[in-house]
Amino acid sequence: MNPSFPTNNDPPAIRNIKLTIEYDGTNFNGWQTQQARNLTNRQPSQKGQRTVQGEMEKALKKIFKKDLKLIGSGRTDSGVHALGQVANFQTRSIMPTTKIQSALNANLPDDIAITKTEDVPLNFHSQYSVQSKTYRYTILNRNSRCVQQRDFCLLYHHKLNLRAMKEEAKSLLGRQDFKSFTASDPAKCKKGIEGNTVRTIKRLTINKKGDFLTIDIEANGFLYKMVRNIVGTLLEVGIGKLPKGSIKQILLKKDRNTAGITAKPKGLMLLEVKY
Repeated sequence: MNPSFPTNNDPPAIRNIKLTIEYDGTNFNGWQTQQARNLTNRQPSQKGQRTVQGEMEKALKKIFKKDLKLIGSGRTDSGVHALGQVANFQTRSIMPTTKIQSALNANLPDDIAITKTEDVPLNFHSQYSVQSKTYRYTILNRNSRCVQQRDFCLLYHHKLNLRAMKEEAKSLLGRQDFKSFTASDPAKCKKGIEGNTVRTIKRLTINKKGDFLTIDIEANGFLYKMVRNIVGTLLEVGIGKLPKGSIKQILLKKDRNTAGITAKPKGLMLLEVKY
């Protein structure tokens, strides 16, 4: 028999399944499994060991009866949310994507949902195939807290000069060295890796509707805590702590100590990953 022709005994072809994921990061110790954290020598947060990747891999094992490696577009930290996180895994299962999605949602906790499931080429990689990511940071700019949105925004009491924030934000656009806006990554420090800190911000918008202020940033990639450090710096611009031209100088100095505070994680949302 010609070996090039499949027989009834041949195993099903390998499939690459792409998932689009929404999650409430409030009660998660980030995206990355604890095993992966241990491999990179990252310390667990005080919120415990529960991770988005870990919950999803447990659900995949329950459905497919074997351990499957889930590859995410990137890690989100403890308390950070997602509307459009992307991950992929490979399988020989012939289960239709619609049934994979419904099976996952039936086996996942209420704070994770699969919003889209699709077959993609085998060379698709959730992390390495990324063209850009968009994050949104939400700020509630008033004195009184919002109970319903308390886990999804930063309550900020001070009056903000939006015009000054928008003007300074222009200096962040384009391909630049964002060393001043990245925190020290424990995993890279342990390995003695400094890493490339050049990134390209394609779009940065600041909008206000009612008491809610949103800062959307699209870039070809983000450094560790880069968005939260940018937001903290823009807030200091907004209250007049940093004068006009500050962000240009901060970028030139390539020193994290010259930039603003790190905004809290709960206001941050991964909106979209483009490929």
